[in-house]
Amino acid sequence: MEYANLGRAGLKVSRLCLGTMNFGPFTTEQDAFRMMDEALDAGINFFDTANVYGGREHTGWTEEIIGRWFAQGGGRREKVVLATKVYGDMRSDHDGPNGGAGLSAYKIRRHLEASLRRLQTDHVELYQMHHVDRQVSWDELWNVFANLTQDGKIVYVGSSNFAGWDLAVAQYEAKARKLFGLVSEQHKYNLNTRLPELEVLPAAKELGIGVIPWSPLDGGLLGRNALNPINVSRTEANRQRVEANRTKLEAFEKLARDLGEAQDNIALAWLLANPAVTAPIIGPRTSTQLKESQRALDLKLDEETLRRLDEIFPGPGGAAPKAYAW
Repeated sequence: MEYANLGRAGLKVSRLCLGTMNFGPFTTEQDAFRMMDEALDAGINFFDTANVYGGREHTGWTEEIIGRWFAQGGGRREKVVLATKVYGDMRSDHDGPNGGAGLSAYKIRRHLEASLRRLQTDHVELYQMHHVDRQVSWDELWNVFANLTQDGKIVYVGSSNFAGWDLAVAQYEAKARKLFGLVSEQHKYNLNTRLPELEVLPAAKELGIGVIPWSPLDGGLLGRNALNPINVSRTEANRQRVEANRTKLEAFEKLARDLGEAQDNIALAWLLANPAVTAPIIGPRTSTQLKESQRALDLKLDEETLRRLDEIFPGPGGAAPKAYAW
């Protein structure tokens, strides 16, 4: 396993992050336990979850599963760099008018305490804002995060789904308060979703924020079986996505055959080659998928392959404003 600093922090995390969103709704607790044990055995120490994971009828389910896995002992909690998120509606009657989505200090404190109970731990290494909330001031946000850090309940603060200018403002406001600021940004970024290259990735790299790409396979579109009718017919929406991208996917499939590699491993290796990226979030449903994804760490793409990928999945042309101004 390879490791990298989480942004400009001294913390070392594995270059693949285990995403747990499938735990509960799609992966049984027993299989989730086995997969987390196998991840640790493979050297994956970075686990990502969120308070809302578990489905609309059982929000918090995924954190509960992870908590019961920690409760088995054996150093499991001590070996994991644990990340969870806050923002979403947890559908709690107790929140009253303060329920719903958002990032008030009131909500952050209450929802962190609930996450810690479900996770059966007294702290998380990385606490992430799941979305930006521009209705809440950075005075309020950095005050509550500073207090939670002082209390030992969180170690680092991260963001998710922030624009480039949101990252810049967050770091400016943190520096003005002599705080460390954000260490990471979770963002949708993959071969088929390259708009973040305009603003988000350059901003993150400049500001010392590690990018943690979610949906690195674009919801399975970049997987090895994307063109298999059995896989694409699960929903009409999936079928339409495949048809809209068929030309690119067929070219990608041919490139993978030429290289003798699976499409998903190529897509992950492409992300890992970007110096702005700390660790893509892999979301395996099975132990086999977890094991297969580790091949990406050994796959180094040469310049010709990178050029062909750019032809198949054109990016915005680089960072703004050069990408469009000249």
